[in-house]
Amino acid sequence: MFNDYYKILEVDPSATQEEIKSAFKKQAIKWHPDRNIGVDTTKRMQEINEAYLILKDIEARERYNREYQRFKQYQRQNEQSDQQEQKQSEKREKQKEKTYKYADYNVKDDILKKWMDNAKKQAVDLAKQTIEDFKGMVAVGAKAAVKGARNVIVFYIIIGLIATLILGISKSCT
Repeated sequence: MFNDYYKILEVDPSATQEEIKSAFKKQAIKWHPDRNIGVDTTKRMQEINEAYLILKDIEARERYNREYQRFKQYQRQNEQSDQQEQKQSEKREKQKEKTYKYADYNVKDDILKKWMDNAKKQAVDLAKQTIEDFKGMVAVGAKAAVKGARNVIVFYIIIGLIATLILGISKSCT
């Protein structure tokens, strides 16, 4: 299977390292669980992390770009053979805009394939760690909220007692 990391990060293959880093941050923010409450963004975040892990590494990106060129050539050859049926071609073009995974293409560079598999594993680990960090932050926030609420309640009780004492003393003086 081949993943189009450029489509995942929504950058051009000629993008600079800074543009890739910026695109990664943009996609990570866009698909972060905090911004997509009620939506499982784990898989999308894993893909974004995987893409960034490969494209940020100079050597991995060079290997990926060579494979990317072979993949594009493979795509062109398949498109030429499919031009006989215009409706299918139009349908495929619409799907291309949405698709960045290609199960019918196998990566030929064994080292790149290992790196891509490793990046996928690291991306899964990063997503799991992000979820655990988020759970931890929620727990800490909840504890702080309970402590804060308890302090407010105690404060109001003390103020109430003081007010009652002051009213009682003022009534007994008159």
